[in-house]
Amino acid sequence: MKKHTQEKAKTLGDWAYLAIEKHFQKTIKHESDVIKDKDPEALHQMRVGIRRLRSAVKGFAPALDLPKSAQENKIGKIGHRLGGLRDLDVLQDALKNRYHPNLPSKEQKSLKEAMNALDKQRRHALEQVRETLDHQEYNKLKQSLQGWLKHPTYQEVAQMPVDPVLPDLLLPEISQLLLHPGWLLGVEFKGGQIETGNDLEPSAVAKLLTKDGEVLHSLRKEAKRVRYQMELFSDFYGPAYAGYLQDVRSVQETLGKIQDCVVLADVLSDVLHSKLKHQLPTLTEQLDQTVYEAWQEWQPIQERYLNSQTRQAFHLALLQPRDGSDINNEPKNEHKNEHKNEHKNEQSGIKEGTSGIGFGT
Repeated sequence: MKKHTQEKAKTLGDWAYLAIEKHFQKTIKHESDVIKDKDPEALHQMRVGIRRLRSAVKGFAPALDLPKSAQENKIGKIGHRLGGLRDLDVLQDALKNRYHPNLPSKEQKSLKEAMNALDKQRRHALEQVRETLDHQEYNKLKQSLQGWLKHPTYQEVAQMPVDPVLPDLLLPEISQLLLHPGWLLGVEFKGGQIETGNDLEPSAVAKLLTKDGEVLHSLRKEAKRVRYQMELFSDFYGPAYAGYLQDVRSVQETLGKIQDCVVLADVLSDVLHSKLKHQLPTLTEQLDQTVYEAWQEWQPIQERYLNSQTRQAFHLALLQPRDGSDINNEPKNEHKNEHKNEHKNEQSGIKEGTSGIGFGT
């Protein structure tokens, strides 16, 4: 087998191999600790690995000839199951350490009841994860990827140098993101001009999100998907690309704060069998305030990306990748911020009296 190293990587296939190998190894490295359930960090890292593995398989799909048992949808099923357990861990941590200490005693008692119910849900979710990691489908996925890494097979386009084809891989993804209807929530068209909802009062924002908030959640998921795709290729671009990548992260994080509040309220209402404002009025007020603040954060991002010049500049930045040989001559930093960014995305907004649970859905 040809040895794949970054120093020798030139083709699209070479870089695809490196990405799949890296994220596959990260995924299986934490498997045993996840099953033992001794440290939530292991679950977090395995979830990160499986997410990025899925992104690599999708991002390099035109170059890959993978077994059916190692396709993107198979990887996604594993990630979904890990995500359910991880979401409960993050939620429980926020309730215990952020919210419970800052509520009136009466509400603390109600929240404690909800936390006990979530403990039961977590035990069930853990058993599901253990069953998934012991299931034939997961073992077949691992065996297939291990076999492919020993004897990789590719499509013809894998022989192409990587930098000329990057715009062809990325432009369709960015176009899909920019055409998402979520960008237009709260927007009015007057005389051919776009007016965003900068001056909406909290009650109007709450009404708008109750009616059409799902479209923002959909945009958040699209931004997350595009973010992972862009991060695959960040080494091939310069500062302009990095700036747009940061904007995509900001879309995910800001809209995530809104969605987190929605999920938190729904989960607590479900386990308490009551509307949240009846059982936890103080917490309800905190969540409402967080939603409004996140909406205000969202407005300048929305306005910026409804501007035709911004959209055009974004597309142009994708058309100018650096030469692959330049990357191989640079000292590698192994994405030093990757771990940091993943934690930030899961915990964005989790402060005293605020939300921002960072659910992966």
